[in-house]
Amino acid sequence: MHKYLPHTHQEIKEMLEKIGASSIDDLFDKIPKSLKIKKDYDIPEAMGDDELTNHMHDLANKNQELLIFRGAGSYDHYTPSAVKALISRQEFLTSYTPYQPEVAQGTLQYIFEYQSMVTELTQMDVSNASMYDGSTATAEAMFMAHAQTGKKEILVSSTLNPRIIDVIKTYAHYKGLIVTLIPEKDGVTDIDFIKDNIQDKMGVIVANPNYYGIIEDYNGLADIIHEAGGLFVINQEGQSLALLKTPGELDADIACGDLQSLGIPLSFGGAYIGYLATKQKYVRKMPGRICGITTDVDGKRAFVLTLQAREQHIRRAKANSNICSNQSLNALAVTIYLSLVGKEGFVKFAKESLNGAHYLYNKLLETKKFEKVYDKPFFKEFVLKTNFNVEKFNNYLLDQGILGPLQIKDDQLLFAVTEKRTKAELDLLIEKVVNFK
Repeated sequence: MHKYLPHTHQEIKEMLEKIGASSIDDLFDKIPKSLKIKKDYDIPEAMGDDELTNHMHDLANKNQELLIFRGAGSYDHYTPSAVKALISRQEFLTSYTPYQPEVAQGTLQYIFEYQSMVTELTQMDVSNASMYDGSTATAEAMFMAHAQTGKKEILVSSTLNPRIIDVIKTYAHYKGLIVTLIPEKDGVTDIDFIKDNIQDKMGVIVANPNYYGIIEDYNGLADIIHEAGGLFVINQEGQSLALLKTPGELDADIACGDLQSLGIPLSFGGAYIGYLATKQKYVRKMPGRICGITTDVDGKRAFVLTLQAREQHIRRAKANSNICSNQSLNALAVTIYLSLVGKEGFVKFAKESLNGAHYLYNKLLETKKFEKVYDKPFFKEFVLKTNFNVEKFNNYLLDQGILGPLQIKDDQLLFAVTEKRTKAELDLLIEKVVNFK
């Protein structure tokens, strides 16, 4: 059992003698026998180079290239081929962790450019160098609200993606914070509940668009929250920032969300990239890194890490967060993507997603096999109700090479459409729906 350990028998013997154990098995005595595997692992013999290559090709060929109509946080968006080509360059793949600015100017520069783009997209004052993903960015926003207000309870809209809510609750447990869910009312956040319960809360977290794809109306919500001394947090998916009111326009204190739709492929669920932006007065409560620009001794432009509110640099008890890195390579991908598509392309793709979603929505209703669930404005996702067997329907689509909608309730389906879906592909799905029995 020890042949895969890197230590020699003599080294293992010396370590066991040092800790007073007779064998490696003694180290696992505390684990109940009922939980241990009763037989040896079935590990295959080693393969040669060519044999292993063929084996990996066989495994890869089991993957299907599907036509995707599912979102719920991960979307099949177009990524220009130049993005992958540029981030694959050696100087980026081996980018030095930017503690020492004199040897990391390239890394620091693209972090600075990324931050600048995020602040422009969100219309917030400052952005950090990115977060792990949209869920953890939202949980970190809660930590910021707690650090700023000193209060222990936060209101979180039930219309957020359930997986984001799970992450928020997990982070809250870690710091002994209380998460109170705001009920949904016909698919949107119950604002009256916020009015009645905002007192003594650190703030409110909402999403736009929400989990059902609905564009919520948060005009005036900031005033309600601020009057009670709380912070207003908006989780907003990347592409929607092209068309919807920005967090800055809604007077949010913290903006967060996922930027996977801006140049990051699906990649079997990750790694993605979260953004976190805030008003200038809260910058000291922001986790992670912030890159700034200055001049060196010769008067030349230079980039530096302006802020590192990280536990490695300050006493753990005073750290705002345990975040210890950023998604640097993904931040570079987002920066290159936005540079390539430009402002016009960014808006163009968002409109194509919106128009495609509304086309599919109307056509599916015309089949008479679906009914409306919410009669509200939506962006690129929508929910429809049906009376047929949903599992059978999605298996039928899979057989046709289509990844169908996400089942969110027994009879409700969440569809997603991006700019990658052509009219022919939308019509193909409609044809499959018509022929489904």
